[in-house]
Amino acid sequence: SGIGTTAIQIAKALGAKVMATAGSADKCQACLDLGADVAVNYRSEDFVKAAKAATGGRGIDVTLDMVGGDYTDRNIVAAAEDGRIVQIATLGGAESKINVARLMVKRVTLTGSTLRPRTREVKAGLARALEATVWPLIAAGKVKVVVDRTYPLADAAQAHARMESSQHIGKIVLTT
Repeated sequence: SGIGTTAIQIAKALGAKVMATAGSADKCQACLDLGADVAVNYRSEDFVKAAKAATGGRGIDVTLDMVGGDYTDRNIVAAAEDGRIVQIATLGGAESKINVARLMVKRVTLTGSTLRPRTREVKAGLARALEATVWPLIAAGKVKVVVDRTYPLADAAQAHARMESSQHIGKIVLTT
């Protein structure tokens, strides 16, 4: 997704070791090409085992999750002690069953965030923070917008079909 491709690049530019998950070999390769240190095909590999292997058994410090649902408890298993999980979408469902004892023992912070209901003032503050932190990375060429395809507005249905197919890597753009 556009969020995933951007998150990989920003995290790498800020010095993080990045593990990404994707649903195909092509998408995993795209993640690696963008700077991910490890890319796991969640359809054919166990991302929890991969996370433990990639971190020497320690676990993931920060997880940015767009899936939710059944993945939430697996994210807790994959998390490091004092790890953080930030839920930003619920593509896999809004409800989840988790092992709260595991969450407590590992002292994992599970939080959620979405921009839509935030006030204009909060959004403006976030925009200023992005301008200060991310814009210099874009200007330096360390973060690039990944565009999968561009469609004229008249072909919005085709663009939507491309998005629903989950074959895209990056943003799908409509033009006028």
